[in-house]
Amino acid sequence: MSEITKELIITTHQKDVQIAFLEDKRLVELHREKSSDQFSVGDIYLGKVRRLHAGLRAAFVDIGAEKDAFLHYSDLGSKVKTINEFVAQAIAKKRRSITNFPSEPTITKTGEINEVLSTGQLLLVQIAKEAISTKGPRVTTEISFAGRYVVLVPFGDKISISQKIKNNEERNRLKKIVQGIKPRNFGIIIRTVAKDKNVEEIEADLKQLVRKWNSAIANLPQAKPPSKIVDELDKTSVLIRDFVNETFHAIHIDSPTLYQEVKNYINSFSENRQKSDIVKLYKGSSPIFEYFNVAKQIKSSFGKVVTLKNGIYLIIEHTEAMHVIDVNSGNRMRKSDKEESTLEINIEAAAEIARQLRLRDMGGLIVIDFIDLEKAASRKTLHKKMTEFMANDRAKHTILPPSKFGLVEITRQRVRQATTIEIEDQCPSCQGTGKIKPLILIEEELENMLEFLFLKQIEKSVTIAVHPYIYAFLTKGLISKRVKWMLKFKRYIRIESKQGYQLLEYRFFNSNLEEIVLWNRKREK
Repeated sequence: MSEITKELIITTHQKDVQIAFLEDKRLVELHREKSSDQFSVGDIYLGKVRRLHAGLRAAFVDIGAEKDAFLHYSDLGSKVKTINEFVAQAIAKKRRSITNFPSEPTITKTGEINEVLSTGQLLLVQIAKEAISTKGPRVTTEISFAGRYVVLVPFGDKISISQKIKNNEERNRLKKIVQGIKPRNFGIIIRTVAKDKNVEEIEADLKQLVRKWNSAIANLPQAKPPSKIVDELDKTSVLIRDFVNETFHAIHIDSPTLYQEVKNYINSFSENRQKSDIVKLYKGSSPIFEYFNVAKQIKSSFGKVVTLKNGIYLIIEHTEAMHVIDVNSGNRMRKSDKEESTLEINIEAAAEIARQLRLRDMGGLIVIDFIDLEKAASRKTLHKKMTEFMANDRAKHTILPPSKFGLVEITRQRVRQATTIEIEDQCPSCQGTGKIKPLILIEEELENMLEFLFLKQIEKSVTIAVHPYIYAFLTKGLISKRVKWMLKFKRYIRIESKQGYQLLEYRFFNSNLEEIVLWNRKREK
């Protein structure tokens, strides 16, 4: 199997940065970072408990967002009392180091929220999910700092290793490295990209995260809640941190400033300084998204109906509770072997659905209505293929086997609003209203124009080019509108039907068939 070509295409605008992730030139993820983005996943805030809700086992925390952040009991973490006590002492300038900080009793999973928190209490919280729809951000008191190779967890004590690292020998090697460099009272999660890295690289990453934690604690005494204590990396840096590895081929950027920033950032964590050579400054005359065929893929990939090859198409609906995807065969179904043909169509659709979930960042519950399969073996094959197609999806997900009705249920981690892009162009005739000007007013408008041309501009004859529908309206009957105008103005008037015109588009031509440009002509608003 040939190696997949992986590329990032980054374009900058005054108000945002857009990032396209391509695999073999095919768009699989699209991200947008607005300059005004706040309350992003990973940001850490000093907030204040606004109110407790015993029924929900949750607290609502003021972090400065439009709606209070939601903190559920399950997101407190067993060491929440220790963390809260340390934060209180850090604010009072009594503590700065957690190395020898005494532990408070851990909380039970079945406890009540009012046993742990109180109204008005100050909390250090981290955003786990951005505000979605009518809900405010979801936060946790289990603070963590993600680096290139490891994740640092203050007040943790475990060393965890990514499940994607399968080799036991490599897992043991990484665990021994981290055991030798792990600071006291910190937990460590070893990320997938740490595979085959040496102790110097991992230790440098770890020290940077410890400095970040110490800086956050140093800021607490001066902070006035609600206030941001730690800024997560901007989305561009996060994607590069999580995406870029030895298998990556290129990063194309159209901004010289961002180009240099990304190049420096890659050099900051790459042991191979030449790795930053994959960053390319785009200098072409056409927009970068057009040059790399991203703009066209965006237009064809978003919207309610997504068409695949050979007539297969998907209908994607978004509701408050879930996303629903319907698979349709179009004209693809063969009559000879219905089961085999249906399975083939479903597998092609599954590949595109896996891409759509990443591309639109659809989260929560997704229900897919595949075409019915009669055999259990076929349904098993479809489930296996769906799992394979979603293997590269970084969001946590669970895929249930197809039911006998062909329904597949997927739960996919939702940390931000699903990406939606308006792909329809505004109708030039109705201007997006769904309604057009009454024909009687078009008639009146044309008559006023003719009056100006014949009486003010002294034209001898006029040709009017119009849409076929308007042509039929103006020439219908023995005494048509055209005949009435010729009798009124005593001039020759010719009307032409133009198939390519918009419905309300019209143009005037003189006796030499030269277009007459009128300053007050209301064509193509």
